[in-house]
Amino acid sequence: MTDIIFEKSIPGMTGITLTDENLSLDFIKPQFLRKQNPVLPEVSELEAMRHFKELSDKNFCVETGFYPLGSCTMKYNPKVNEYLASLEGFTNLHPLQDDEDAQGALELMYKLQEALKEITGMKAITLQGSAGAHGELCGMMIVKHYFKTNGDIKRTKVIIPDSAHGTNPASAGMCGFEIVKVQSNEKGLVDTEHLKELFEQNKGEIAAIMLTNPNTLGLFEEEILTISKLAHKQGALLYYDGANLNAIMGITNPAVMGFDIVHLNLHKTFSTPHGGGGPGAGPVGVVEKLKEFLPVPVIDFKDGKYFRNYNLKNTIGKIKEFQGNFGVLVKAYAYILMRGNTLKDASCDAVLNANYMKEKLKEYFELPYDFPCMHEFVLSGDRQKADGVHTLEIAKRLMDYKFHPPTVYFPLIVSEALMIEPTESENKKRLDDFIDAMIKIAKEVKENPQEVLSAPHCAPVKRVDETNAARHLDLRYKKE
Repeated sequence: MTDIIFEKSIPGMTGITLTDENLSLDFIKPQFLRKQNPVLPEVSELEAMRHFKELSDKNFCVETGFYPLGSCTMKYNPKVNEYLASLEGFTNLHPLQDDEDAQGALELMYKLQEALKEITGMKAITLQGSAGAHGELCGMMIVKHYFKTNGDIKRTKVIIPDSAHGTNPASAGMCGFEIVKVQSNEKGLVDTEHLKELFEQNKGEIAAIMLTNPNTLGLFEEEILTISKLAHKQGALLYYDGANLNAIMGITNPAVMGFDIVHLNLHKTFSTPHGGGGPGAGPVGVVEKLKEFLPVPVIDFKDGKYFRNYNLKNTIGKIKEFQGNFGVLVKAYAYILMRGNTLKDASCDAVLNANYMKEKLKEYFELPYDFPCMHEFVLSGDRQKADGVHTLEIAKRLMDYKFHPPTVYFPLIVSEALMIEPTESENKKRLDDFIDAMIKIAKEVKENPQEVLSAPHCAPVKRVDETNAARHLDLRYKKE
């Protein structure tokens, strides 16, 4: 059901044509030429512009409303960063430019590496990764190559918590590792007793533990030092999924916790709009003993010159063409320079906002783990489910109140999960508006559940079949 009229074509209507009738197509092989004209909608330039403007007006983004998408840090991204990334000296620089002709870009990347080393405590950084999952894959490739180089080929398993991001087991699995699941305890944290049992049951076979800290429940792993000592005692590496670094910047870092490998999501933690399939960046940092295993090139500085260094003895090779998504690197560096020592304040504000919202909402929704949280928290819709309304309906109803729904049904260990991350960008008034909307929906479930079950009422597209919408996309024009 939709109120949008997508079909704008009117027979005989044309815009301008840029076709040069005298243009020779002899340089194109005949088998690649069309046998007939493509079937395209017939619209004027004005109607085409109106169509795309209408669609853009219906798009939801962080500039139009609150975006509390858990584990995705949908904060506001300063427009000055977009401006800096669009400077001609950056956008017109060819990625194959000689080092001596690209000193400015190389200097930026080198200094970004140094800043990320300071933030994470790692000893070396690669900027190549194009997103978080790509960074995970890079990290797992380093883990595998490290043990292979050391002749320790029996380490074929990776331990991952039952609350982990789905990309963790996917990335490890793509590198050929067997996944071993460690349970969460009653506090929503890694069960260290179960972890000890797993190491004992798989003695000498564990290559790494993949952890997010704080975890996907928004809870800080209080026994992280115990976990890291246990891993290292068993000869395993500790991998840090940096998706939730937004909660600890400037307060602590993965190196202090004992991690050996870190990936970062620059497109979430350090500016650049996240989501919608846009560009990302997933740098990977490592401790001293893993420096030689990074993908090449890394950016180095010697004798007054910045250069791309391909000379790493045990490198896993390239994981991304050229230097990665350079524009995202520019925005991240601009964000770090702009915030400077106040990166810590960003984390503190994110944690404060999340705890404020959690305390306000726990009276109306189940709170499976009632402990102080970090930058995000997870509610359960079980109370509403008992009244016939599922979490998905609550998410859809939020759209009528002009809020983007939070992450739903994740993490998997929480029934009817609602994962909420307010970020540091939002002010108290906006947080209160969201809290009020959630309380109103909770009351609607009790008093008028049909209002929630039939939501959204104000969106241009109403009730849809999510499964079929995802699996059977209609992305091209078809003339009726």
